[in-house]
Amino acid sequence: MDISKQEKLHTDLLTLNMGPQHPATHGVLRVEIKTDSEIIADAIPHLGYLHRCKEKHSEFLDYRGIIPYTDRMDYLAAMNMEHGYCLAIEKMLGTEVPKRAEYIRVMMAEMQRIASHLMFFGTYAIDLGAFSPFLYAFQDREFILRIFEELSGARLLYNYIWIGGVWTDINDSQLKRIEDFLVELEENVKKYHALVGENSIFIGRTANVGVISKETAYEFGATGPVLRGSGIDWDLRKKRPYSIYEEFDFNTVVGEGIKGQVGDCWDRYYVRIMEIFESIKIVRQCLEGIEEGPIMGKVPKVLKVPKGEVYMRTECPRGELGYHIVADGTKNPYRVKVKSSCFTHVSMLPVMAPGQMIADFVASIGSIDIVLGEVDR
Repeated sequence: MDISKQEKLHTDLLTLNMGPQHPATHGVLRVEIKTDSEIIADAIPHLGYLHRCKEKHSEFLDYRGIIPYTDRMDYLAAMNMEHGYCLAIEKMLGTEVPKRAEYIRVMMAEMQRIASHLMFFGTYAIDLGAFSPFLYAFQDREFILRIFEELSGARLLYNYIWIGGVWTDINDSQLKRIEDFLVELEENVKKYHALVGENSIFIGRTANVGVISKETAYEFGATGPVLRGSGIDWDLRKKRPYSIYEEFDFNTVVGEGIKGQVGDCWDRYYVRIMEIFESIKIVRQCLEGIEEGPIMGKVPKVLKVPKGEVYMRTECPRGELGYHIVADGTKNPYRVKVKSSCFTHVSMLPVMAPGQMIADFVASIGSIDIVLGEVDR
C-alpha cells in the first residue's frame, strides 16, 4: 500500500490542569497545559487563588500597620519584604537609621536569603525525585528560623524590621552562635552541591532544559537568580546599593552554562547555591563590623508622611521587589503598589513551555522558584 496515499491521522491536543493544588506548582497556581502526547504545545498560567487585596488593605492602615502585611507576600522571605517597605517610608521621611540597626537588618536579610535558597534546594530536589536533600536543607534552615524566633517571637512572619530600625536588639550570644553556624553551613552547602548539583541524574534533568535566553530575560523584565542564571550581571546590591551594601565585599554569581546552555535550569540552581556562599561572606562582615549603639532612629509616634511619592526596590531572594507609595500627608498612604519578581517570572512560562516534555516543564517551574503569595498579593 502506498503510504503517501494513507489518510493522515488527525489528533486533538489534550488539555490538562496542573494545579491549583499540585506539588510541582509550589502553591496555589493552576497552569492549563495543552499537550500532544507528552509534548507541551501551550501553557497558560491562571493566577489569583491567593489574592488577598494586600494593596487595597494598605490604604486603610497606618504606615506601621502595613509591615505585617508585607510579610505575607513572600512568606519565605518576610525579612526582605519588610526591609524594602521600611526603606521606602524612611526615604520619604528622611529618617536616619542607626548604624547598628543597619548591620542587623543586612544580617537578617542575608540569613533570610540563605534560608530561602535552602528551601529552594530542598523542594527542587523533591520536584525531581530526590527526598533526602530536603531534610538536609531543613536542618540548616531550622537554625536560622530559631534565631529569627528569638528576635521577633515568630518563625515565619516576623514584623521585626520597623520604620527607623529594628524591633529588638541582638545579643552577643546570638552573634556568636551565628558565627559558629556559618562555619558549619559553609561545609554543608559544599556537600549538598556535590550531592545534588554534580549528580548525573540531576544534571540530566536540568541541563539544557527550560533555557531562558538573555533576550527573553530582558524582554520580560526578569530579575534576581532567574536573570543572573541567563548570564546577566545585575544585582541591585551591587549596581544600585541601598542600606549599607556598598560597604561589603561580595561577588555577583551568574550562569555560565557549565553543564549545558547558559540560562538553563541547572544554571538557575547553580546561581542560588553559590549565592549562599556570598551571603555567608556578607553576614561575616556584619559580624566583624557591628558595634554597640541604638537600634531605632528618631521616628514620631504618629507617622504622617509628607505629600509625595517614592519607588524603592530591593534585591530579594527571588528577584527585585519594588514598592511604589503615594502619600497625601495623612496617617494612611494614598496608594501602595508592589512590583513582584515572581509575577514577572510566572508570565515567562508560556514562552518556556512549548516543545518541552511534561516532566521537563516540572523542572522549569521549580527552577524559577516562585511564591504565590507575592504573585497574587
